[in-house]
Amino acid sequence: MREKVEAALAKIRPSLQADGGDVELIEVTDGGIVKVRLTGACKGCPMSQMTLKNGIERILMQEVPGVKAVEPV
Repeated sequence: MREKVEAALAKIRPSLQADGGDVELIEVTDGGIVKVRLTGACKGCPMSQMTLKNGIERILMQEVPGVKAVEPV
């Protein structure tokens, strides 16, 4: 599953990088929890929680069967 998550994050990454940020995959648990770290401009952005839930989590759940949630680290 980790490879599929990495592939989906690669699709998301250019839009984050366009705003000076990025996302780093930390862990994919057996229970389908994806743990990520937002970096760069995304790290301290007040909109980062919305980006995480409405952007990254939504796309990962659509593209990778078995993903239950995305959590920040």
